[in-house]
Amino acid sequence: MGTEKLIIQQKWEAMAEYVYILLRHIPKSERFTLGAEIRASVWKGLRLIIAANARRGGRIVLQDEIDIEIQVLQGLIRTGMALGCVPIKKYEICSRLLVELGRILGGWKKSSK
Repeated sequence: MGTEKLIIQQKWEAMAEYVYILLRHIPKSERFTLGAEIRASVWKGLRLIIAANARRGGRIVLQDEIDIEIQVLQGLIRTGMALGCVPIKKYEICSRLLVELGRILGGWKKSSK
C-alpha cells in the first residue's frame, strides 16, 4: 500500500470538510468544548489512517483505533444533536458518512488479515 492515498483517507477528508461545516452551527458556548473535541477526533482519525497505511506490521491495532475514533465521533455528534447544538439534518448526513467509513474500514481490516 505504501504512501498512496487510500479510499478511506479520501472519504475521511471529505467527512472532515463536512464536519467543519457542521461546526459552524455549534453555539459559541459549546465551540471550545464539544466543538474542540469533535475537531480533535477528526484529526486523530486522519493521523491514524495515514499511520496505518504507512505501516506493514501492527496495522490491525491502528485500524482498531480508527474504528474507535469513528464511534467516538458518532457519539460526540449525536450528543451535539441531542443538546440542540447540531441540526438534525447535518447530524443525519454526518452519521451516514461515518457509517460509510465504518464499512470501508471493515473491508480494509479483512484485507489486512
